[in-house]
Amino acid sequence: MRESAVDFCPVPQEQQPIHEYEELKDSWFFCWATLNLVSYGKKLGWVGFWGGMIASPIAAASFSPVDQLPQFIISTSLGGSLFIILVWLRLYLGWSYISDRLYQERIFYEESGWYDGQTWSKPITMLNRDRLIVTYEIKPIIQRLQKTLLLLASLGLINGLIWRILG
Repeated sequence: MRESAVDFCPVPQEQQPIHEYEELKDSWFFCWATLNLVSYGKKLGWVGFWGGMIASPIAAASFSPVDQLPQFIISTSLGGSLFIILVWLRLYLGWSYISDRLYQERIFYEESGWYDGQTWSKPITMLNRDRLIVTYEIKPIIQRLQKTLLLLASLGLINGLIWRILG
């Protein structure tokens, strides 16, 4: 029996984009972006809460919670937002990387180490399958992450405007 082009792939399994996608989708951290909107919001909310808890002593050292409560709250929320942005950045970079690997016509891979990189052209059936995954599975995730960044930027702008009005 002859191997089809999809069956034969010289790329090691752990470096094949489809397997990288499956691992990413199933990972503890990266699956956050695939959760329903409420669960996704809760995860980011917890990151923001704990980030705010870490940032609050620093904010309290700069702005007394007794005398300058609005500045203290804004500083704490900006500190918490910083942690959310770091988590967002990691999620975005991971999903963008997989999207690029799946969408490309050629796969770069290493057979045994850093010094022997190779490229392999995907057969048209594999390329079509991978691009469908990008279009219907990954693009909605990336769009959600982009909307999250827009929301975070809007909240940062609102905090900045409130700060300006107070100060």
